[in-house]
Amino acid sequence: MMSFFRKFAVTAVLGVTVAIPAQADTLADAMVAAYRHSALMDQNRAVLRAADEDVATAISGLRPVLQWVASHTVSKSEGTFQTLTGIDKDYFTRRSTSIQLAAEMTLYDWGRSQLAIDGAKEQVLATRQALVAVEQDVILAATSAFFQVRSAMEQVELQENSVQVLSRERQAAQDRFDVGEITVTDVAQADAQLAATQATLVSAQGDLQIAREGYLAATGRPGTNLSAPPALPKLPASIEAARQLAQKNHPLIKQYQRQAAASEIAVAAAAAERNPTLSANAGIGVTRSFDNLTQDYENGNSASVGLQLSQTIYSGGRLPAVHRQAMANRDRARAVLLNASRQVNQAVGEAWANIQVARAQIGAIDEQISAAQQAYDGVREEAMLGARTTLDVLDAEQALLSARADKITAEANLQLAHYQLLSSMGLLTVEHLKLGIPTYDPSQYYNAVRDAPHTSKQGRDLDRVLRAIGRE
Repeated sequence: MMSFFRKFAVTAVLGVTVAIPAQADTLADAMVAAYRHSALMDQNRAVLRAADEDVATAISGLRPVLQWVASHTVSKSEGTFQTLTGIDKDYFTRRSTSIQLAAEMTLYDWGRSQLAIDGAKEQVLATRQALVAVEQDVILAATSAFFQVRSAMEQVELQENSVQVLSRERQAAQDRFDVGEITVTDVAQADAQLAATQATLVSAQGDLQIAREGYLAATGRPGTNLSAPPALPKLPASIEAARQLAQKNHPLIKQYQRQAAASEIAVAAAAAERNPTLSANAGIGVTRSFDNLTQDYENGNSASVGLQLSQTIYSGGRLPAVHRQAMANRDRARAVLLNASRQVNQAVGEAWANIQVARAQIGAIDEQISAAQQAYDGVREEAMLGARTTLDVLDAEQALLSARADKITAEANLQLAHYQLLSSMGLLTVEHLKLGIPTYDPSQYYNAVRDAPHTSKQGRDLDRVLRAIGRE
């Protein structure tokens, strides 16, 4: 197969080559730029960090809760009493201030807390795979934008060449008209074809600008100079081999497998909600009060420690409903996994078919171009001898131009289909493509927060980790 981005000439005598600057972006440059530029990647990294914190939250359920409570109350009451002069009224005020320090800790809950931790960990693993899926989408979008720009550049160049050729054809028609060989109708046909090609050129230039805007959005780079893409990626031996790789590697399948595992844990956790809970509590307190009637000050200190065993006997139907809901969510997660597996197989099949179709199209178009070139050359020679009209020459030129434009599109489709197949197999990642750049390490933040650190020296170390992640 000929290179996708070789330069075309509209005629055999008109060959045009364009030198590509040394600093032109390669396909790998586009992928790297997209990986570093994507706000969608940043968004999903934040989602993953939030999932990491769910593990810390679950672990905190097995730790003591320590809290203090301070209160100050003022109470007034009205009283009557008998005096020598009769009945008198007075107001009594009592002020009380207290502060307490209390601690409570779950000692044993028959597995509920551990199930919550396990479920949170499964969700973390699922979210990591979702991040890989986003990475694939980002890289594929950049790849598509790269090929769109390259294809649009080729189309513009092709139309520019065609305008040059038709300008000469139009001048030749005018010269022949001037000497009486053809009629004004022939000149008008050449004018019309030239104007149509100029309009097509303007449209192609607009498509190129639009493609560059898409490249800018995907990579953050202007896309003014793009080099030829590398050799096509190597394909698996068969479509079945490709599907086996996809079922093993695709991040969406891995994500839904983890979510299905988390839903199984959620069912067990819902059933464990019926189990009792054994907890310990302790507290100390200080109370100070003053009564204005008796002028008494009361000072009291208190301390307590205890164990508590509790279990829900009747919840009004809430616990059975939560259990049934968890089982329904488990069934949903299993169905989602099955559906994802089928969709991945479909994506592999579609990408594989697109590759085969594009290859067949390129082969047929090559033959079409060869025949159209011969026809154009022959018609042009016959027109010079007066055996063909100007319209015949223009039609032959248009057929050749159309075939060359179709080949640009077919080769772009072939290139893109290869990377779509990589994506459908779960292999369109920075690591698999060996792009040679540092990648985001999802375990770094998880390791920093999984033990639920309090804001302290450990918390300050975590802040440094976050800043380092942000710079990468």
